[in-house]
Amino acid sequence: MAITYDYYRIFYAVAQYSSFTRAAEALDNNQPNITRCMNILEHELGCKLFIRSNRGITLTPEGQRLYEHVATAVEQIRLGEEEVHREVGMQQGIVTIGASETALNLLLLERLSAFHERYLGVRLRIFNYTTPQSIDALQKGLLDCAAITAPFQASGNLRSTPLMHFREILLGGTKFWHLSEQVCHLRDLSHYSLICPGADTSTFHFYQRLFLKYDCPFHVDMETATMDQVLPMVRHNLGIGFYSEKLAAESIERGEVYRIQLAESFPDRVISLIEDTARPQRTAVRELIKMITASPVTG
Repeated sequence: MAITYDYYRIFYAVAQYSSFTRAAEALDNNQPNITRCMNILEHELGCKLFIRSNRGITLTPEGQRLYEHVATAVEQIRLGEEEVHREVGMQQGIVTIGASETALNLLLLERLSAFHERYLGVRLRIFNYTTPQSIDALQKGLLDCAAITAPFQASGNLRSTPLMHFREILLGGTKFWHLSEQVCHLRDLSHYSLICPGADTSTFHFYQRLFLKYDCPFHVDMETATMDQVLPMVRHNLGIGFYSEKLAAESIERGEVYRIQLAESFPDRVISLIEDTARPQRTAVRELIKMITASPVTG
């Protein structure tokens, strides 16, 4: 006969209470059934586990050794059950997210704040990744989800959910204020230093294709590691660069940077949430995704 976990759970209770009767009450069972189960366990193990006397139940040396292992296992199972209950109840857990600066500032910060306020016990780990880095980390199982900026290739088990459209504009610092007084063509700006994230980013490929569409050379004179480095470099007159219209609004209003109007039309960009559908999602991850994708946003 195969001994199941229930037999060891009963054994643990009997050892704890030193009584078949009290163990039966604690387990909401009956004393004859508890006794029968312990007789079966002793028979299967081929040794006595209990010494029965008028003073109650004590463990034999073999029973004591078994109890030390069973107690550890039962306690670990109990802790595991409590942990699962807390996670299901959103009292604890960890969610790991990959996000670009644009996605973080235009969308995620507000929704992460609302999630954190509602579920204080759930920890958030946010990694500042480029779009290709986020997709790679997601495929390797290092992220639960990622908010990234197009263009990107979501293939295989990756699912993409558009979150918002936003517009980027061309900016120049005070040294280039005169460019804001006219409508410029891309070709006319080819001799100005262009600031842009590096060739391993979606932003680089986005503008590279657009410049090619208008038959203009795309030469990046100053590469940044991340998008949020573009604006301060533009402010310090190191060159001109594209940046989120919404995120640049305060700097424009303060006169730190100027918008350069272009004759060419550029499409809006898209922030999307990427998930790996091949991996099961924990309760906290599902709830966060639900809050992130709750309603569209314009930027």
